Amino acid sequence: KAMCSGRLQTALLVAGYFVYLLVGAAVFQALERTAEKQEKMAAAQMKEAFLQNFTQLTVAEMEQFMKNLIEAIQNGVYPVGNESQFEESNWDFSNSFFFAGTVVSTIGYGTLHPKTAGGQIFCVFFALFGIPLNIVFLHRVGKMLSLLCKKLGKFLYEKGMRKKKIKFLTLLFFLATGILVFLCLPSVFFQITEGWSYSEGIYFAFITLSTIGFGDYVVGKQSDRKYFSYYRVLVAIWILFGLAWIALLFNL
Repeated sequence: KAMCSGRLQTALLVAGYFVYLLVGAAVFQALERTAEKQEKMAAAQMKEAFLQNFTQLTVAEMEQFMKNLIEAIQNGVYPVGNESQFEESNWDFSNSFFFAGTVVSTIGYGTLHPKTAGGQIFCVFFALFGIPLNIVFLHRVGKMLSLLCKKLGKFLYEKGMRKKKIKFLTLLFFLATGILVFLCLPSVFFQITEGWSYSEGIYFAFITLSTIGFGDYVVGKQSDRKYFSYYRVLVAIWILFGLAWIALLFNL
């Protein structure tokens, strides 16, 4: 009964956690998408005006154009290419889910952030409840992984191995497996998908899973590359389980 109850609690926690992220993603998308369209239209008009009059611009007007361009880029609007690129939203569901995941995990790359008053206020409350929920989720997943440690330790103990050696081998096994699954293999994936070097993929994976999150490398942000649907959702799930692995390592 206790085992069934524990499994039910785990299932409800996992389900509740992902529902929380899905709802958050939907709300961020609803609050931010319209404002983003307006920003993109303004950037497109600014670019068009510049191309029509760039030979007659004064130094002051050129400085203002540069300031507007920098502000647009900081807000995630890249006025390059044709107008079809302006139809692609930074706040589609995949990007919104990715943003929700980086909020509750406290990574905060800084490349995508809410700009409307409603989005900013919602982000405060979403993080206020989401960060503790994320901690509970990581603790529970880490606890499930630690059961695998115990089973491995029990198997080795039955084979006649000493406890100190079992502890060392268990730690070594989960360290090596985690490095392979959460650092080495994803870096190959990022190398292929993003066009980064392998060392850049390793760097991004470590900076992300350590929750440093500089924001100098972020997935799915290159305008000249085509990404498959829900690419950033998969990356967000990789981040969440990677954080659980890190939590397990600290626990071990």
